[in-house]
Amino acid sequence: MVDKAHEYEVQVTWAGNNGTGTSSYRGYSRAHVIAANGKTPIEGSSDPSFRGDPTRWNPEELLLASLSACHKLWYLGLCAEAGIAVVAYEDNAQGTMVEESNGAGQFTSVILRPKVILASGSEIAKAQTLHKIAHEKCFIARSVNFPVSHAPEISISPGA
Repeated sequence: MVDKAHEYEVQVTWAGNNGTGTSSYRGYSRAHVIAANGKTPIEGSSDPSFRGDPTRWNPEELLLASLSACHKLWYLGLCAEAGIAVVAYEDNAQGTMVEESNGAGQFTSVILRPKVILASGSEIAKAQTLHKIAHEKCFIARSVNFPVSHAPEISISPGA
């Protein structure tokens, strides 16, 4: 039974017609713009391995960023509820995608590596446990068909 349904809308507009459309594989840019009502547009492309612009975000990076951000948002909320004061959070997430000989591919794993700094007096063990709960609740991680693991590093702020 569904308690609540949330709907999201984005517009992706291809910006890569160099004059002849997709008349040849090398004849067009993979550039696109991702937009949503009231938000700053995101310039996207494909991965440079697939003729993309390395200065623009690619779908693979955005998927990784979505997993990382979702975990962070759950984690911070759980910490706040548990009385654990997080003073800094940074994640160095990494994903592996394999490409098949026919050009298809898929992610096979993602690992999140958050570095969390807690205020003095916070319980590191409790903070560590909340990563597991955040993972179990993360909407994005629950929606993908590959393993998402996490290897957090938690410390107490030296200035606290």
